[in-house]
Amino acid sequence: MRTHAERMLDVRTIFHEPGIDRFARGAEVLARFPDAERVEVLSHQAIPALHGNAGAVADWVRNKREVLVLGEKKSLAARPNGRSTDFIAPSTSNGCAMACSYCYVPRRKGYANPITVFVNIERILGYLERHAGRQGPKTEPNQVDPVDWVYDLGENGDCSVDALVSDNVRDLVDLFARLPGARGSFATKFVNRDLLTWDPRGGTRVRFSLMPEEQSKVLDLRTSRIAERIAAIDDFVEAGYEVHLNFSPVVVHEGWLAQWDELLQQVADGVGQRARAQLACEIIFLTHNEQLHEVNLGWHPRGEDQLWRPDLQQPKVSQSGQRNVRYRTGWKGRWVGQLTDLVEQRLPGCRVRYAF
Repeated sequence: MRTHAERMLDVRTIFHEPGIDRFARGAEVLARFPDAERVEVLSHQAIPALHGNAGAVADWVRNKREVLVLGEKKSLAARPNGRSTDFIAPSTSNGCAMACSYCYVPRRKGYANPITVFVNIERILGYLERHAGRQGPKTEPNQVDPVDWVYDLGENGDCSVDALVSDNVRDLVDLFARLPGARGSFATKFVNRDLLTWDPRGGTRVRFSLMPEEQSKVLDLRTSRIAERIAAIDDFVEAGYEVHLNFSPVVVHEGWLAQWDELLQQVADGVGQRARAQLACEIIFLTHNEQLHEVNLGWHPRGEDQLWRPDLQQPKVSQSGQRNVRYRTGWKGRWVGQLTDLVEQRLPGCRVRYAF
């Protein structure tokens, strides 16, 4: 029987920028998939067969499983965040092999969203080390972390899956294992036990994303089962990671709070005292998008029955001009309070870092 990782990726086509093998990481990834067809493209951001090709909707999952993109990250910047982390680190990848139907990344990439690996990892690591060094000690605790400056490492993908493709994530974990006053952080829906053999030395925070199992079966396509994620928490803490929970997205429907009650009890029953002592969480209610809704109707309409609820949602134009929808003002505040109270009841001592 094939492992979850083997089912996740069967790379048959690699789109790559010119001369990508001049980078050691690029050569390594190409060698990892020797039988894949190689297609040279001018830019990882403009691949006609993927981006803007409406016909690719029908191959949504196949592209994620069989296509890989290699490129160079040209612009490096650590953007202030303040919610989940202090800064968002320059991406070492973009896209994902999983197929969560609420994911916001495809809004920017068009009709296909496979993994893009950025191969100039040495430049990215150097930038992060210099940036962290310039911050100096964190003088005031905040809800992100009381001591360290925290960097989000996986804004546009899932680091646990990225680690199946290249050593970029291991290089990041190694960097933050030795950087004083700085910590890496990423959210994940995939249990990659290879990460347990690394030596993070407390420098990386893994945020396991959780939602009720019945919803996950419909919305979290190609991810690890919820029970498997909960079962991994103790192991990751034992391996030297800090582990938090990411209750996201919270999707409201009839009976939603009872499902979350059951999930929180699963966590309470499945996590040991050492993990519980360092546990914290963040709660993020669903924000959906009109364009993504239309795309999803082309490949996974069943998920939209839960995600697209005009009776519960109101429009919101984002800072980038995107037409999003979120739960109605007034109702959402009440629901946030209900779930926050439930976390306090079922997981006493688990700090809610933020909820919105």
